[in-house]
Amino acid sequence: MVYTIHNKALNAAFAVNTDGSIIPLKLVTQKENFKVEALAHLDLFHNYFYSIDASNYEKNLEKALWLANSSVSDLYRQKKAEGVYNRLLQYSLVQKVLHSVSQIESNNGNYTFRTLTVFQINRGSITDTYRLVSTGRLITVDRNFPNNPHGLLITDYIENTLKKITDEN
Repeated sequence: MVYTIHNKALNAAFAVNTDGSIIPLKLVTQKENFKVEALAHLDLFHNYFYSIDASNYEKNLEKALWLANSSVSDLYRQKKAEGVYNRLLQYSLVQKVLHSVSQIESNNGNYTFRTLTVFQINRGSITDTYRLVSTGRLITVDRNFPNNPHGLLITDYIENTLKKITDEN
């Protein structure tokens, strides 16, 4: 009898309401909320990796690298070698994500994504807008608060197309 009560208690949680009544809480597995968490994870990553300026780029890129594997750190090193971050500092550029929209596909527990990110680069009096399409995979890892709150890791990340949006587009 004690064993049965113990097993039931492991799968149940309760909260006490302000009036003293007991409220049963439902234990939700990560899989039930996977799509919501995956979309939030991708949005967080794209905002950290692409919303940067001279004052926050190191901090934001460090946070973005916690959300992805070496495919993103390789991209970061490539951008650094190309002088992207030096230009950011030299010209006081402000790069800001306007919005990102992700689509997630599941195939036998393998999750792939495709994200469309629209961002602006403010060069003082000139503001250019770009559309970036990126793809990759998501895998489940242990949650690491506050560094990786969703327990997901972006792998095989590729910037597929980057296109400047003009008035004709």
